[in-house]
Amino acid sequence: MPSEPESHYDRGTLRLDLQEQLDSVSTLCSQCQICVAECAFLKKYGDPKVLADQYDPTNPVVLAMPFECSLCGLCTAVCPDHVDPDRMFLEMRRETVSRGKGDFAEHRGLLAYEKRGTSKRYSWYALPAACDTVFFPGCALPGSRPETTLKLFAHIRQEIPTAGIVLDCCTKPSHDLGRQAHFDALFQELKGYLVGQGVRHVLVACPNCYQVFSQYAPEIQTRTVYEFLAQNAPVIAEEARADTVIHDPCVSRFAPLVHNAVRELLTQRGLSISEAPHSRQTTLCCGEGAGAGHLSPELATSWTRKRIREAQGHYMLTYCAGCSHILGSHTPTGHVLDLVFAPGQTLSGRVPVSKAPFTYLNRLRLKRRLQKEFTTPVTRERHVTAKDSQSGTPLKKLALFFTILAFIVAFRVAGLTEYLEQGRLRTLIEGYGTLAPLLYMLLYAVAPTLFLPGLPLTVVGGLLFGPFWGVVYTIISATTGACIAFLVSRYLARDWVEQKLKSPRWRHLDEQVAKHGWKMVAMTRLVPLFPFNLLNYAFGLTRIRFLPYAATTFLCMLPGCIAYIVFSSSLLDLIQGRTTPTLFLGLGLIALVSLIPVGYRLLRSRRLRKQQSRHSGN
Repeated sequence: MPSEPESHYDRGTLRLDLQEQLDSVSTLCSQCQICVAECAFLKKYGDPKVLADQYDPTNPVVLAMPFECSLCGLCTAVCPDHVDPDRMFLEMRRETVSRGKGDFAEHRGLLAYEKRGTSKRYSWYALPAACDTVFFPGCALPGSRPETTLKLFAHIRQEIPTAGIVLDCCTKPSHDLGRQAHFDALFQELKGYLVGQGVRHVLVACPNCYQVFSQYAPEIQTRTVYEFLAQNAPVIAEEARADTVIHDPCVSRFAPLVHNAVRELLTQRGLSISEAPHSRQTTLCCGEGAGAGHLSPELATSWTRKRIREAQGHYMLTYCAGCSHILGSHTPTGHVLDLVFAPGQTLSGRVPVSKAPFTYLNRLRLKRRLQKEFTTPVTRERHVTAKDSQSGTPLKKLALFFTILAFIVAFRVAGLTEYLEQGRLRTLIEGYGTLAPLLYMLLYAVAPTLFLPGLPLTVVGGLLFGPFWGVVYTIISATTGACIAFLVSRYLARDWVEQKLKSPRWRHLDEQVAKHGWKMVAMTRLVPLFPFNLLNYAFGLTRIRFLPYAATTFLCMLPGCIAYIVFSSSLLDLIQGRTTPTLFLGLGLIALVSLIPVGYRLLRSRRLRKQQSRHSGN
């Protein structure tokens, strides 16, 4: 565990559940190092007894540490002393949240995904008369494979005519991120409604949903659709012949009935199954578990690489849509349900599988289709009842777009466009001489230090000074602002900045800067992996020298600056109803700049595949 100045605290202030887990692990763990040999997270921080004995909630590093664990449970599975470190790390996460220290910016996308799943727009319950069984497909399967979801539901209805369907989210992301109160409020509401409607059985397709329902809904008998299909497989004339490796999702590691059902189902389809060194109870995490990859991508990637190496080039099958997405980005991977209903297409890689943002559209289309084709006496759309602090970034972006559109329409309707003539504005600016650009540059230079957004100021620069001088003034002042924040962080406010940068991801940035120097500055400027204003302060805490930082910042911010200035310089013409070559040039440049992160991810994926092929060759 990273060392910081020793601090003393009253262990009686800990939540009782965490205190019990710390005591249990500390007492039972013999430090045999078996779990450490299996887990990169434990290799990094220490064995379970060390982590239990040294736990200190007054240390911000300790509070953030458990969020790098994928909560996959492998440590618990291999422990000869019957210790449960997995539960301890979950309780550590809950302790962090209870102390108000668990709100990591990197998790907001995951929580926004969950929030959509529980919303009125995406959720839908359809319960036929005398319904005591529902199909709960989860979030990922309907989004990535809507047709497979429909085929599966139709088959379930053939065997159980009174079966209903529930499109909703089990809120496992909140559960795993330690947001227990939020999870309890939403899942208990879901469970209470189903029990109140007489539902006694639920068929789940997602292993995460299986874990949640099994643990928190004892009133309802939970089975996976794989157990159901092993006994009631659809008749498909097409046979599948291939040597495959099964990836058991880590959340199902203690579910032997599910393991057996999946293998029986695939054997019925004619597949030859090879067991990986880590399978069933000792299976590996795909890298996506419990949101660990958002804070520690290097640890998450280590799980993915290990799983790919163990496959040894065999076609991989899994029964988790999330695992299929992660592993499928690196090696041919199919979903068990795709193989059940379209074996030939699955093995040849021709099954249509959607990715974000189309997954959201698929879920909405699936809901509308079911509403038209599946009429039942009891239906409802979910209303979120728990307080959620997520800001809904996509909605904010839409609101900004419509605000700009309304501004343009209002100016045209009011006949004010003549006051926005480029010539008139430029003449007005020239009347202030050098004072106008100096004031603009001064405001832009202090904006990063005060955490003010830079994009609106960039747009103003293009409007007032045109494409050439707008770029000159903006790139100089933006670089100056980034350098001021860097120097403030390094020499004036180091302690305050360190309190802000509590995420393990920032520590990873420090490690990468130590290895790669200015190249890391270049990558983070070109590929937006971190919040821009906070990034300026973060670099001040690293070991990079000032001049390489300043020069790289200038050069790598320049492409984006040119793109947005060129585009914004033509906005006044657009307001007046004119389109100019500058407008299309600006749009093209923005599109090119936006493709840089896409190219980076493709290049990174290609390098990973080459590394994996070298490992498999060895």
